[in-house]
Amino acid sequence: QVQLVESGGGLVQAGGSLRLSCAASGSIVSINAMGWYRQAPGKQRELVATVTSGGSTNYGDSVKDRFTISRDNAKNTVYLQMNSLKPEDTAVYYCNADALSVSGSRYTRKNYWGQGTQVTVSS
Repeated sequence: QVQLVESGGGLVQAGGSLRLSCAASGSIVSINAMGWYRQAPGKQRELVATVTSGGSTNYGDSVKDRFTISRDNAKNTVYLQMNSLKPEDTAVYYCNADALSVSGSRYTRKNYWGQGTQVTVSS
C-alpha cells in the first residue's frame, strides 16, 4: 500500500502564493507520474498539473504560467508552487500518484489519492 500526505494549503489573498507538498510512503517500488488535481464545490475534479519520474510536466490550461510542479524522486515527494492566485483557484487540492508497490512477492500498480488540502483565495 501507498499513502499520500498533503500539506501547505490555507487561506491567501488574491495575487498571493502558496506551496503544496505531497509525500508518498509505504511499500513503494517505483512511482511513475505524480500530480495534483482540484475540485471546487459543485464542479468536477480537474487536472492541475502532473510530473513524470523523468521530469516531464503537464498543466491544466487555467494554471499555466502561474503554477509550477516539481518533484524530488529520492523523497517520493511532489510540490506545487502556486503564484498569482485567483479566487477561482479556490478548491480542495488532491495529490495523485501512479505507484508500483510490493507486498511479499506480490507487485501491484495502482493509482493513489491523498485526502485533499483546502486552498482558499479571497478577493
